[in-house]
Amino acid sequence: MRYYVALQDAERVVDIDGRTARVGDTTYDAEVVELDGTPVRMVTLGDEVHRVVVRRGEGRGRFTFWLGGHRFEAEALDERARAIRALRGAAEGPAGPAPLVAPMPGLIVRVHVAPGDSVQAGQGLIVMEAMKMENELRAQAAGVVKAVLVQPGTAVEKGATLVELE
Repeated sequence: MRYYVALQDAERVVDIDGRTARVGDTTYDAEVVELDGTPVRMVTLGDEVHRVVVRRGEGRGRFTFWLGGHRFEAEALDERARAIRALRGAAEGPAGPAPLVAPMPGLIVRVHVAPGDSVQAGQGLIVMEAMKMENELRAQAAGVVKAVLVQPGTAVEKGATLVELE
């Protein structure tokens, strides 16, 4: 079984096959013995035996463990769990308020915000002229203006980013 272990800002691939564990190019005879009713595990790697205290952390595959008087935060995911997380993350998309984009080609007439301004959902940010009509473009969610990418008189295409929010 292959695990992806994140520990101390590094990810390591650990392959376990019966009583053999391979980390990178190094292979160990390995055994983990649980002491019933306790969070203590006796971990044998090659000729070394380590007493490790393990507690489940928040979230799937997250653990806090103590080894040699030091505390470590780790995450260990098998290939399936890692693939599911990657797919779920890709489906979630970016977090935070969506940027304001031009719904059609047009000409920017007025800009009502500047970088650093707080905005509320539904607040008018930009007035754009398209097909001889002025359209007020509003924020979809509350946020803070990160950047205004247009100014009055700018011609924009459909889909152009006008205001970035955070």
